[in-house]
Amino acid sequence: MTPWFQNLLGEGFGWFVATTILILLIVLPLLLAVAFSVYADRKIWAAMQMRRGPNVVGPWGLLQSFADGAKLFLKETIIPSGANRVIFLIAPMITFSLALVGWAVIPFDAGVVLADINIGVLYLFAISSLGVYGIIMSGWASNSKYPFLAALRSAAQMVSYEVSIGFVIVCVVMWASSFNLSEIVTSQVGYAFGLLNGNVFNPLLFPMAVVFFISALAETNRPPFDLAEAESELVAGYQTEYSSMAFALFFLGEYANILLMCAMTAILFFGGWLPPVNWEPLYAVPGFIWLLLKIAFFFFVFAWVKATVPRYRYDQLMRLGWKVFLPLSLAWVVLVSGWLMLTRYKVLGS
Repeated sequence: MTPWFQNLLGEGFGWFVATTILILLIVLPLLLAVAFSVYADRKIWAAMQMRRGPNVVGPWGLLQSFADGAKLFLKETIIPSGANRVIFLIAPMITFSLALVGWAVIPFDAGVVLADINIGVLYLFAISSLGVYGIIMSGWASNSKYPFLAALRSAAQMVSYEVSIGFVIVCVVMWASSFNLSEIVTSQVGYAFGLLNGNVFNPLLFPMAVVFFISALAETNRPPFDLAEAESELVAGYQTEYSSMAFALFFLGEYANILLMCAMTAILFFGGWLPPVNWEPLYAVPGFIWLLLKIAFFFFVFAWVKATVPRYRYDQLMRLGWKVFLPLSLAWVVLVSGWLMLTRYKVLGS
């Protein structure tokens, strides 16, 4: 628990109030960020395709996401007659809930984190692995062949790239000698003769930063890996039969996951709350501002890729995951561990 809430902690009710306040301080801004990220996504695509994008509802179209949310909230929830009603409704709740609980271990600044656990990396890896259940359940419960095929395709895609992400994270964990995300951030100070902060400036970890970012695109079903909802063969994918707030939960969960992967990229490879340049005046800027700027930059790159890169075929997607990223990331684990044995542990032994 963060130090600035220590005075609220206590047995029973005091601890509950403090934890609830912290959760709301994370969830409410996150939901607001999701709404504006949808707006930013559409604006970036429009600019790259020389269109205007949302520009009618509110000044510069800023209220478009809220208008879309109100429309979804007021629409009727239609459940197919042959669907399993319970699982059909639980699936989007699972997807949305898992997208939120992952933020519990994200450190926004030094000491500013809801749950500063020693296995934060494993917690996030477990949460991301559970996300596939909501997709599988939604495709199966719809009792329709297109959502079911899309759910199987999306599950295979997520599982494939989770393996590569796991090996990439192993490289970072070995270099930082910790599973704690805050300690991983603080271990990234002073690369390039002490001038730069971030594992991305480490020649051994830079290739893994590239693999992690591309795998994050596949993990969140973003273009060019959005095969789960390929319009030509699977209509809208596993969420074809969903409408109203059930669809909105899938939509919100997808963008919350995208922001989470952007935050993970910033924390694992770009110094988290640390300034990019190890220069004393830059430390005057609050750490959470640096983290938010990095998240915004990576979200821009996510949208940039969607607007410019054509969609992969499914066989290309699987080939990239199993025949390129998997052997590359596994070999890099051996390389990083060998380097550490030759340098760090040799120094400690002497």
